[in-house]
Formats: sequence, structure tokens, C-alpha cells
Amino acid sequence: MEMGGRTGSGKSDGKPQVKREGGGADGKRQSGWQAPDRREVKSTMKIGNRDFEPEYKPYIMGILNMTPDSFSDGGKWETKEKALKHVEEMIAEGMDLLDIGGESTRPGYTLLSEEEEIRRVVPVIEAVKAEFDIPVSLDTYKATVAEAGLRAGADLVNDIWGLRYERESPGAMARVIAKSGAACCLMHNRRHMDYGDFRKDVTADLTESLRIAKAAGIRDDKIILDPGVGFGKSYEQNLEVLNHLEEWHSLGYPLLLGSSRKSVVGRTLALPVAERLEGTLVTTVFAVLKGYAFVRVHEVKENLRAIRMTRAILGAEK
Repeated sequence: MEMGGRTGSGKSDGKPQVKREGGGADGKRQSGWQAPDRREVKSTMKIGNRDFEPEYKPYIMGILNMTPDSFSDGGKWETKEKALKHVEEMIAEGMDLLDIGGESTRPGYTLLSEEEEIRRVVPVIEAVKAEFDIPVSLDTYKATVAEAGLRAGADLVNDIWGLRYERESPGAMARVIAKSGAACCLMHNRRHMDYGDFRKDVTADLTESLRIAKAAGIRDDKIILDPGVGFGKSYEQNLEVLNHLEEWHSLGYPLLLGSSRKSVVGRTLALPVAERLEGTLVTTVFAVLKGYAFVRVHEVKENLRAIRMTRAILGAEK
């Protein structure tokens, strides 16, 4: 069990503690909003009752899919009991925060009703918050689901559409997050891969997500950005994102990389989902080298070891 080192603050309430080993291009600017200078963004962000310091990077976001059809582990944790046991295992391995998802977003996924998604995630969020002292992220792009999850105790909304999915009610997700005071991770995504200058377009899209967030009143110290490996991009574009991860520091917010077991790894190595750990670890090392604050992964222990070794080589591990 790999433990020790950096830990977020907050009361324990007798629950299992999360312990950690010490772990561009400019887009189009929207009128009335400018990206903050990176030096002006608070060095500490609060998620739940924990303080996260992005300079001590990266923290590990463990994945819990409550879905029967997830591309990587669909149906594996379908009962609350199995889910809680897996959460306990990930905490013991060094997870810093947990990401719970109720709808698969694999290529060709079936759209889930809001009611069914709520039914899948809310009981698990409530159970995790009752049993463990761990910040909880809810992986959803639907405002109604986010609202239910936040009421159940979620501390962060991880939105794969960067606040831009619900065209019928623009800004709805941003308003839900702002009203709750929760943190959010805004990921880059596109319905159509109609890019001109690819990396500048990704930056411009993320800038639009930030504009929506700021207009709704989401604070700077509650925002994480994700360049969106595996979403709205070709194989070659996913490799380009991974090769230029530093590009999005220009926006001034902590960055998250979510490349665990993704198709870019599988296609490069010609491997099925269950055999993509080594490829994932390479992307995690890149995240450390490029100054990312968070990595979202399936295998906590192995990724934490890769992070520690990389930081030791860089002279950052204590």
C-alpha cells in the first residue's frame, strides 16, 4: 500500500483518509473576458473539504464507472457494495479524489435519460460520502443530473462538454455549478471535427467554456481545464494533444489529463482495453513533465508509482 507525503486538509470524521505520496497557442478572445495571468490564479483550490495545491502535481483522480457499457470496465462495479469496495481499494493505493460516472461516453454510446443516470449515481455518491473522507467528482454533462449529484454530496462536476452541451438551455450547467459553489472540470469536445488550426481551435473552444463559466459566476479557483484526449479528435489529433500538453497553460488554470486506456493508446500499441496500462503510464509521465495538476486514471497504484519516479528524476519528489 503506497501512502504518505502530501495530503489535503479537512476533518476526517473517523473515515478512511486519503494519503498521498508527494506526488501555447492563443485562441480567439471573447469580448468582456480575458484569461487570467497564471500568476494571479490562486495556488490552492478547495474541492470538498480538501485543499489541493496544483503546484504539487499531479493529483490522482480515480475512476468509478457505474455503467454496464463503459468501454473499459462496464458492469464491473454494478452494485453499491462492489463500488464501495473498489473505492476503498483506490483510496488505499493513493487516490486523491474520485470521479463517478453513470453514462458511458465511449464512441457510439447510447444516450441515457436523466432519470436513469441519476438513479445510477446518486446512491453511490451518498454512500461514498457516508463511508469515506474523499472528494467526489460527478462525471456528467447534464444540468439536472449535476444538480441531483451536488445535492447528494458531489464536490466537483466533470463536464465532458465544457458547459456547452445543452443548446436548449444555454448556460444551465454553469448556473447549477455556480449556485452550488462546487468546483468543475471543463473538458474540450466538439460535435464535428471541423478544425482550421487545430490547437488554436482547441484553445478557442476552451476559452468559450471559460466565458460561459465566468458569466455564470463560477470562481477562478473552482475551475480545472482538460484538453479532451479521445473526444472530438482524430487519432493523429489525440497524439498532437499529448505532444503539446503545455499549450493550455496559457489559459491560466490547473490542467487535467484523462488518457487512461483511451483508444489512442490502444491503436498505437494494437492492444485491447485490458492491456493498455503501459501506454497509459507513458501519458501520465508526460502529464508530470508538462506540469499537469491532475490525471484521471483507472489504475491508481501503478500511475502513482510512475508519477513518483518521474518527480524523483526531476528532483521534485521529497
